[in-house]
Amino acid sequence: MAYNLQPLITILEGILDPDQTRWIVDENNPHLQSLLDKATSLQQPLDKSSLTKLDTQIREVAHRAEDIIESHMVHHMLSGSDCVRFTHSTPDLQQVTRDLESVMEQAEKLVEMEDKKVPRELDSAMEQVKLVEMEDDKMPSISSSSSKSAVVVGIDEDLMQLKDRLTSMEKKREIVPIVGMGGIGKTTLARKLYEDPLIVDHFAYRAWTTVSQDYNMRQILKGLLRCITGQECDRHSDDLKDMLYRSLSGRKYLIVLDDIWSTEFWDEMRMYFPDYNNGSRIVITTRESDVANYADSSSSLHQVPLLSQSESWNLLHQLVFGEEECPLVLQKIGRKIAKDCSGLPLAICVIGGLLSKMERSKDVWKKLGDNVIAAISESNEQCYSILSLSYNHLPNHLKPCFLYMGAFPEDDEIDGFRLVRLWVAEGFVKSNGEKSLEEEAEDWLKSLVDRNLFLVRKYKKDGKPKGYSMHDMLRDLCIRKCDDDKFWYVKNGPKVTFSNPRRVSLYISNGIDDVNCSTESMSLTRSVLCIGSNWDFKFPYAFSTSRLLRVLDFTDRRFLKFPTKIFEFVNLRFLCVYCDSNIPRGISRLWNLQTLISDCDFDVPCELWQLSELRNLKVVGIELLKDEEMNYSVLKKLQMISARVAKDATYLDGFLESIPNIKKSLTSTLHKLEVLRLDECTFISEEKTCEEEENTSEEEENMCEDEENTSEEDENTSEEEENTCEDEENTSEEEWKLAEEDVFCSLQFLTLEDSELVRWIADETNFPRLRHLRLDRCYSLEEIPSGIGEIPTLQLIDLEECTKSTVASAERIVEEQSEYGNYDLKLRITKTLDR
Repeated sequence: MAYNLQPLITILEGILDPDQTRWIVDENNPHLQSLLDKATSLQQPLDKSSLTKLDTQIREVAHRAEDIIESHMVHHMLSGSDCVRFTHSTPDLQQVTRDLESVMEQAEKLVEMEDKKVPRELDSAMEQVKLVEMEDDKMPSISSSSSKSAVVVGIDEDLMQLKDRLTSMEKKREIVPIVGMGGIGKTTLARKLYEDPLIVDHFAYRAWTTVSQDYNMRQILKGLLRCITGQECDRHSDDLKDMLYRSLSGRKYLIVLDDIWSTEFWDEMRMYFPDYNNGSRIVITTRESDVANYADSSSSLHQVPLLSQSESWNLLHQLVFGEEECPLVLQKIGRKIAKDCSGLPLAICVIGGLLSKMERSKDVWKKLGDNVIAAISESNEQCYSILSLSYNHLPNHLKPCFLYMGAFPEDDEIDGFRLVRLWVAEGFVKSNGEKSLEEEAEDWLKSLVDRNLFLVRKYKKDGKPKGYSMHDMLRDLCIRKCDDDKFWYVKNGPKVTFSNPRRVSLYISNGIDDVNCSTESMSLTRSVLCIGSNWDFKFPYAFSTSRLLRVLDFTDRRFLKFPTKIFEFVNLRFLCVYCDSNIPRGISRLWNLQTLISDCDFDVPCELWQLSELRNLKVVGIELLKDEEMNYSVLKKLQMISARVAKDATYLDGFLESIPNIKKSLTSTLHKLEVLRLDECTFISEEKTCEEEENTSEEEENMCEDEENTSEEDENTSEEEENTCEDEENTSEEEWKLAEEDVFCSLQFLTLEDSELVRWIADETNFPRLRHLRLDRCYSLEEIPSGIGEIPTLQLIDLEECTKSTVASAERIVEEQSEYGNYDLKLRITKTLDR
């Protein structure tokens, strides 16, 4: 488990960073640098080879090193030291370094042994066994007396679409990728396509081979040539490649490459499939969208969908009863069993095989139906092995991200914003220097979706993913891997027993009634997630010893009074807490805090600006700028603020200067801003003085809020980059006049909502990259500036409940642009007011 090294590397790099000021490292004491060098060196070969024999040793030595270092840091921070000194090396740390050296030596020997292995060619019988074991999604073939064909349902539309692609008039050789999660039926669909009479007649040659993860090139070439020539060809691989090319030259062929996992295989094979512009086709099946896109980025992917509930029941019915009717007494429980397979054909086939051998009684079926996923896992290890391939094939850095989903309840929709920041807080994410940690983590999240391991459950209206989940079968795999790797301790219920787990996830609807643990049972725990709604939650005493916590997430929990015990968790990187009282003085003790999510009031908001590691701030009930005497520290790492900002021009500039890298802000002075939403925002005309402005409303305020706190109806949201500015209503005539130097150079989405704005003066120079303009309930706006239409990137003007004059100005802009040949600009009008 090489991924266990990355959190240790993250800690050491933070301590040894020459720009940090919290930790003092004696230059004459090279032990920390040596430990970092060894951990980094060990990680490199492990990223290339799977040395599972060393998994336990790597985990233990990495965790022990973290415990020693972070215990030292926490001890000094709790003692009140302004900085932590690493001036000497403890015997424990020296022993950890020696243990790491020992693991490195073992890893080098194992890698050397792997390199010296002489490749063995498998005979035909062995290869067939391998294909059965490794094939992507072979499903049990349930045959009737009159047919040897496997039972399949729900693929008629897929077959029709794919047959159209294979037999189209397009002469250029085309790649046709079939993509989906393991067990979804890609191979079955490809086989039905391959054997379809229309396809058989359409191509001169057809050839099928299964590639798998650990493919044998010579056996693959022999298999393809056997299909084409009808003969066994026993030659060297290079000769076989030449034979394949010559055999296909000038002929119209169909090749099916089933279960491809790597781009390397395609690189090695692509040149031996000639293109004579005669309508040849190559079908590939893969779990990895990136592999499919690599083969041909211009070819659209055919994503195999999960079965619907009715299709699932139809398949299960055919597997168990064939042409017979299902007894009425079994139909309800049978439909529930089919539904609980969540549309995965592999799961339905396994459970169908079980039911076909069982007594057809309600009690027997109900017992199995009480936990369908567990029944599948326990009865069919091959099913588990098929799904495990996807996890085993993950690069090391994605494995802990996959396992993290094991913390959340079945069918939960996990917010991507939260998930990404949890990964960063855990220390999993390493940036390549060009992107922030959050941006890198978002790429990893997308990769898990592309690998068909995560499902996108919810999209924002701009089409970007927002909520994620995992198929129940993959979640079962995830939980089993978490148990094997000691990654999560997951407990459902009020009675829990701890034994120093690294991470704890508790599903509890009320408090923790009974905790069977010693005072040291959580002393080394790094993450605690409390899941389940509760509005009078008591802080668990069992957590009090968890001084090394990095993550404390009380999502859906609410305290009547803020638990000040949290201030002792000075190692925290992620804190989510809700309460009905103020957060008292003391939060500045959380030196390492990166993400704070809260809706509590704050007594001393100025303490927030002492948190130099802060990256993400989502708080309600706090006015960040209400204290004019604040001295703002420069928070170079802060990227997102979601909080009310008291409006006062006399010290707003100082606040903005303290957050130079923010991606959500109030003004055009921050050039990284990409999404700006002005909600109930007050605009002051140029003639109004600051003094007059202050007298307009004592309660005037400005809310800067991230997309995650906005309503689902916000069409222009972005998890990374969004800003909401809210003000109390101002009945005076308002104007937003942008000067030539007011340039939002990165802004792509702009929303004005519930604004009293009357006049808007701007042109294309103010928003050079704007793509989407939305006006919602702007009842007073006279017109949209005509210069907005000159923005070359503008694609959509979206109006909802706007006046006739505003709509007319938008129509003029679009008409003028069409006259100039710009037909890309679209206008969408939801409702026009009768005034």
